[in-house]
Amino acid sequence: MGKIAVTLQQALAQRAREGTRGGTHARPLAQGASWAVADILCTFGPRDQPFEERHAGVCIAIVVAGSFGYRSATGRALLTPGALLLGNPGDCFECGHRHAPGDRCIAFHYASAYFERLAADAGIAGGDLNFRRARIPSLPALSPLIARACAGALDAGDAGWEELAVELAVSTLKAAGALTRAEPAASAAAWSRVAQTVRLIDDTPGAAHTLTSLAAAAGLSEFYFLRTFQRVTGVTPHQYLLRARLRAAALRLRDDNAKVVDIALDCGFNDLSNFNHAFRAEFASSPLAWRARGRARRT
Repeated sequence: MGKIAVTLQQALAQRAREGTRGGTHARPLAQGASWAVADILCTFGPRDQPFEERHAGVCIAIVVAGSFGYRSATGRALLTPGALLLGNPGDCFECGHRHAPGDRCIAFHYASAYFERLAADAGIAGGDLNFRRARIPSLPALSPLIARACAGALDAGDAGWEELAVELAVSTLKAAGALTRAEPAASAAAWSRVAQTVRLIDDTPGAAHTLTSLAAAAGLSEFYFLRTFQRVTGVTPHQYLLRARLRAAALRLRDDNAKVVDIALDCGFNDLSNFNHAFRAEFASSPLAWRARGRARRT
């Protein structure tokens, strides 16, 4: 995620220098009468004991840097950048960093009645709206919303948070409803190997990663690596790498005056036409139009 991960890396480095305990810091970004959004930085690591917490309302947290294990009444999952953590009102949950230290999330919180009204207004069937799963993997339909949230967190200003909160709630409900198959369980060893691979991709999205090189880094054959990665993250290594590169490019387009072709090459795309096609498919916009809209929101 480029700049979005820098703050986390600095916080982890400071903790290492000072020898302090891990912790979480929530920076409020915006709030309304029935919703709120915060930038949450966590510096817990493998030596820190996880502890139980409770969701006060509906929670949809976008993971933007780092990875961690999440356990709630709906299951357990490894949360990686681009994925959504799902929380139901009143549910107890636990987050742990057994495999790697630190994470950063942009967490949206909703009052239950408000969330139900959003669902009804969007034509989503009533009844029990509790999430049936712990996470939603990185999906193309959610990429524009995630990129907007990351850009807003970097700006620390008005990013149209209320509109984004509404769009994210409805899109998450639709995505959760479309994912009917239960996610298969994965071993602790699989989580560890995939967590290391995810960090490698997020730290160097523009590198020439291949299935073979990533499998070798994880110490697995290509077949077992592909199956393990998809089981743990919900997407294939290629899908994860592509979206990591596209998110990095989306943020650079907004903040950087470099030519589109230079950004594309820096982010790991070998051909401008392929980059343009992939960017349009992910964000429903050309790179230049995305850049123009992002800068217009800041004025």
